[in-house]
Amino acid sequence: MIELNKIYYSECVEFMKEIKDNFFDLTVTSPPYDNLRDYKGYRFEIEKIAKELFRVTKKGGIVIWVVGDKIKNGDRTLTSFTHALRFQEIGFNVHDVMIYKKKNTPFMRSNAYTNCYEFMFVFSKGKPNTFNPLLIKTRRNGKEKLVANKKADGINNKVWGTLKEEKTRINIWEYAVGLGGTTNDKIAFKHPAVFPEKLAEDHILSWTNEGDIVFDPMCGSGTTCKMAKINNRKFIGVDISEEYYKIAQERVQMVNIQLRLSIE
Repeated sequence: MIELNKIYYSECVEFMKEIKDNFFDLTVTSPPYDNLRDYKGYRFEIEKIAKELFRVTKKGGIVIWVVGDKIKNGDRTLTSFTHALRFQEIGFNVHDVMIYKKKNTPFMRSNAYTNCYEFMFVFSKGKPNTFNPLLIKTRRNGKEKLVANKKADGINNKVWGTLKEEKTRINIWEYAVGLGGTTNDKIAFKHPAVFPEKLAEDHILSWTNEGDIVFDPMCGSGTTCKMAKINNRKFIGVDISEEYYKIAQERVQMVNIQLRLSIE
């Protein structure tokens, strides 16, 4: 019997077959695309995973798919766009195309600008049930003349309005990477591709409420599950590698210990 708040050592498609329809509120994951990292020889099948994710995602649920492209001989694979089209064909809406920008990327190119991003596709199963926008402070606030009713003639008609003290963040999210940026958990870096804890947390806070169920079918070092636990969400993580499964388990257990100590 599958239980919540656990990490499972399994192949994700076979695991999802044991999950009932319309079960998860949110999935946050990053697949091993384009063989850019060594995942102990494991591969994944996009079609089967996408179909199962559609089935097990609740109506109004969200899948965050973090993915990029390999550049070989000056040519991008465009794997990211291929994935997005597959999810769309299966029935997901491409609710947003977001950017994960890396503050301190080391990947320099000799004849092109430094590549510093991955896509964060936001796939929704119909209209999203939940959106808790993350806010940032505005540089200006108070009363000011604002552009209104701009038409085809291009004339700016300004009227008095009030600028709010806070506004919704843009869909380009920037994070530092490496120890101290991605995470302070040294054990996590035994996995070859760890995404920032804050990235997972920001999506969890945006698309779910406390008590909702968060899923990561290729959970790697367990970042999504750890941040779901910290933010009072239920979770399930799955990984096909026994080594990564054990790392994910250890990171979640560390959170459990920290939470117990904070209560005592």
